[in-house]
Amino acid sequence: MAENKIEIYKSPDKETQIEVRFDHDSVWLTQPQIVSLFHSSKANISEHIRNIFKTGELYEDSTVRNFRTVQKEGKRKVARDRPHYNLDVIISVGYRVNSKRGTQFRQWATRRLREYLVEGYAINKKRLAERDLQVSHLKTGITILRRAVAERPAGPSDAAGLAEMLERFSSGLALLDDYDHESLDTTGKTKRKAVLVKADEYRNLIASMRGHFSSGLFGREKDSSFDSSVSQIFQAFDGKDAYPTLEEKAAMLLYLIVKNHSFVDGNKRIAAACFLYFLGKNNLLYDKKGTPSIHNDALAALTLFIAVSKPSEMETVKQVIISVLNRKKST
Repeated sequence: MAENKIEIYKSPDKETQIEVRFDHDSVWLTQPQIVSLFHSSKANISEHIRNIFKTGELYEDSTVRNFRTVQKEGKRKVARDRPHYNLDVIISVGYRVNSKRGTQFRQWATRRLREYLVEGYAINKKRLAERDLQVSHLKTGITILRRAVAERPAGPSDAAGLAEMLERFSSGLALLDDYDHESLDTTGKTKRKAVLVKADEYRNLIASMRGHFSSGLFGREKDSSFDSSVSQIFQAFDGKDAYPTLEEKAAMLLYLIVKNHSFVDGNKRIAAACFLYFLGKNNLLYDKKGTPSIHNDALAALTLFIAVSKPSEMETVKQVIISVLNRKKST
């Protein structure tokens, strides 16, 4: 069921209208809302709630929960945690003060809860099906690769083809293995002084990209956060660079531009372009053989990986990017 969802309840006689909170498979009302629902007094409702807990009919720990609400106090709006009572308490009070209204509310709440539970089940079922399909594809791929390795090559050409396949994907398999064993690279390999690329230089790059995209909002800045993204990778603390290697600086530049959403449109494309531009200015875009340090598909995957990641996963994301750059240089 969707958590912390608010719905408006209107009594059948239209005399009562209150905001009802749905959370943790129940509905929740504050004491003032219960007073309003049953057209009773605050003192009367308070006494009934005390008696419900005192007699052990219900237990306070499992039926009362604090939720943050915003209320107007004078000219100001103040947010405070306020106790809310679940459906069991609401109905118990209703039987004591206004059973008809209690029954009406229970029927409405039960119907809405059932709808949310069905809706949540449908969503979870779809997600599980998608995940099962992904797992199935992965297992199939692993099975094929394992079978190819295990089978004895029929001849020299087959053996050469298998060797070529393993060579081509060995860096990717190594990266996945490091990810599984939590041994991704934490630092880059290039510690020379970085070429300082200023925000306006990147803006010229962004301006040159506008003709390739139809959106008139592409590259339009929303605030000053782009300057912050560009300058942050050169920060130092106690005379030491926060990101001492070029790979770390490049990884954080890509991450920050994607996550800061500085532009109305094109954040991921701009982030990828600036990332490549930084690598180019610092002689990391190609190796000695002229091979790119990162291919188009890998760059797109990393950029999307950043976009869907949570803030708490920043360190892992950074390590993945650094590891990709390090592996390409070492092959």
